Amino acid sequence: MDNMSPYTRTMRRLKGEDIDRAPNQNILMGYAAHYIGATYSQYAQDFKLLVEASLATSEAFHLDWVSVISDPVREASAFGATVHFPEDAVPYCDPLITDYAQVKDLPMWDPWQKPRTADRLLALEQMRTRVGGFYPIGGWVEGAAAEAADLLGVNRFLEDTLVQPEQLAALLERCNAQAIRFALAQLQAGADLIGIGDAVCSLLSPKAYEALALPYERALIEAIHRAGGLVKLHICGNTKRLLPLLAMTQTDIIDVDWMVDYALAVRTCQGAAVNGNIDPVSVFLQGTPESVAERVQACSQAGNERSFISAGCEIPVGTPKQNILAHYEALCRLSNAV
Repeated sequence: MDNMSPYTRTMRRLKGEDIDRAPNQNILMGYAAHYIGATYSQYAQDFKLLVEASLATSEAFHLDWVSVISDPVREASAFGATVHFPEDAVPYCDPLITDYAQVKDLPMWDPWQKPRTADRLLALEQMRTRVGGFYPIGGWVEGAAAEAADLLGVNRFLEDTLVQPEQLAALLERCNAQAIRFALAQLQAGADLIGIGDAVCSLLSPKAYEALALPYERALIEAIHRAGGLVKLHICGNTKRLLPLLAMTQTDIIDVDWMVDYALAVRTCQGAAVNGNIDPVSVFLQGTPESVAERVQACSQAGNERSFISAGCEIPVGTPKQNILAHYEALCRLSNAV
């Protein structure tokens, strides 16, 4: 049985204080949509459904947050990119930037004046009204690198880190300025913490990450902290070679995916709470309650007094309900585990 609210549990864990169990920040998006009988397209375009899905799954599976994460192209839509909404898959966008001369013409938009960013803000307002103070409420922005990759296309972005880094930096500056504006609007709307999705960074070398991602992440994180918010940095994929640099971001939580050594991440990133790193496919989707419990135990032994134990990335659609519940039950058996 839980003896604390998710908000209290999370805030105490971040300080390394005694709690009843390690927090559970599993990410459920497509799964959450299906749980309430919606398609992914509906979930990503209607804040009322997003809120219902997040609240329902957080309660059913004992998550320690609610969040408005849904897809990575809300900001791209606000910049003017064409977004596609498959009925039951993650929305995606067409590249918008074909020439760096276009960067100066990118609009600096008001998050309340663009449909898809306003939809996220409306979700946060409703979450604050319904569960503020009981759950930590998570907003979400794309990191500058991830946003630039959306606007350019991933292949062009990666190529330009090598052949046009100066021109790319101008786009990154514009993306980060807008990310800060959107993040601050989300804090005002009701978010307690802001997740920063910067998945493309897992494809960068440490040198490229240090030059073309770290400065922008740090500036974004500093702005969120100044406004009183907390930050979760989420870079899915293999970030092992980036761990010493991730430790320099000053984020509050670092998500690490299943292919990253969890113990190494905890040792390297001691300034942050490390969250992870159970494999969402082989353990949650394809595994058993017993295999889930084994991975919770392993993470507990590798972690410390500030660690979170969750899947390394999104829980897939089709994951057996008993496996998600087994995660919570294993956390409960490890009361006050580190």
